[in-house]
Amino acid sequence: MMFASQLIGNEFYQNLGKLFYAIAMADRNIHVKEIDKLKSFIRKYWLEVDDIEDEYGEDAAFQIESVFDWLLEYEKDAEQCFKEFEDFYKDHPSKFNSYIKVLILDTANAIANASYGKNKSELVRLANLQMLLQ
Repeated sequence: MMFASQLIGNEFYQNLGKLFYAIAMADRNIHVKEIDKLKSFIRKYWLEVDDIEDEYGEDAAFQIESVFDWLLEYEKDAEQCFKEFEDFYKDHPSKFNSYIKVLILDTANAIANASYGKNKSELVRLANLQMLLQ
């Protein structure tokens, strides 16, 4: 049986997957380096955020990766993914403390920098994210 906090926790990570996909896909192209950077950030930082597990007993932070991979496989619209993250953020502001906001921005910037530095479309998406999280 999953508790409401766990469901919101899973949804939190799923929406982060959407956000990071939207960042990586800003230039309509996802590079292996961007995926590698995301995976290293999940393992290095996101697993430590909380103790929430998914229905299979895995750390819920891995939902970031699962959702990202699924969106990539089905070539989902980056703009729509960003919008869904934005809606979740506005509906659950208490999930986003200052540490989480910094970690989100650090992860997003690392993904955008992973291959050939940031291009214009990535800079615009990052600026939108920065404004949203203020």
